[in-house]
Amino acid sequence: MSEGKKPGGTKKTSGRGQRDLRVRVKSAKGRRLSSTLWLERQLNDPYVVRARKDGYRGRAAYKIMELDDKYRFLVPGARVVDLGCAPGGWCQIAVPRVNALGEKSGKKIGRVLGVDLQEIEPIAGAEVHQLDFLSDGADQQVKEWLGGRADVVMSDMAAASSGHKGTDHLRIVALIEAALHFAFDVLEPGGTFVAKVLAGGAESEMQALLKRRFRKVANVKPPASRSDSSEKFVVAQGFRGREDDVAAEQEADED
Repeated sequence: MSEGKKPGGTKKTSGRGQRDLRVRVKSAKGRRLSSTLWLERQLNDPYVVRARKDGYRGRAAYKIMELDDKYRFLVPGARVVDLGCAPGGWCQIAVPRVNALGEKSGKKIGRVLGVDLQEIEPIAGAEVHQLDFLSDGADQQVKEWLGGRADVVMSDMAAASSGHKGTDHLRIVALIEAALHFAFDVLEPGGTFVAKVLAGGAESEMQALLKRRFRKVANVKPPASRSDSSEKFVVAQGFRGREDDVAAEQEADED
């Protein structure tokens, strides 16, 4: 029997196995344990490794990729607004899918507009602006940049953590609500709203609002979302229009 093999021709594993493939980070003086654990998780996250290889600015790119693969809202010709777009991974996915660079012959050319509080490195095929979407007139400014209304408003935003669970919960809910009302102002009828929400989906009042204003609402956790994360995403499709527009249409129908 040859050295290093068990009877039957099976190779001996030498006792090391797959565990040795995992990168372990040593604690450093002055660095908190939570930071060390975060760094270790990043280095061993297959989506982080894949993002570097594929040239995306973060693992979040795969979340919107997986959501669009399932719900098909980033179509050629679509006009997309990405709220809180830094570092830009969602925009990177949207650009080729809506044909923002016109590389798909015979297909409509879309637009990708990203806004964020901080400056963003340029993204090929996307128009990025430093803007607080909560500021007065932000919705009008976005429509001017787009040259009309959007077909998709998407958001992967998360409120800054305070370390207090109850406070953070309220901040997240408030941010989602603000993004939703912004979408009401800029979306075309039939448009789509995609946003990060809480583990149970949107809060009950917000869920009811979504179902009233959109024809189809789904709460989903894409595979790229970490299993230990409480995040999910809402995908609301078939925007019914602004309430005043809907009311006007109903009155016209009654007449």
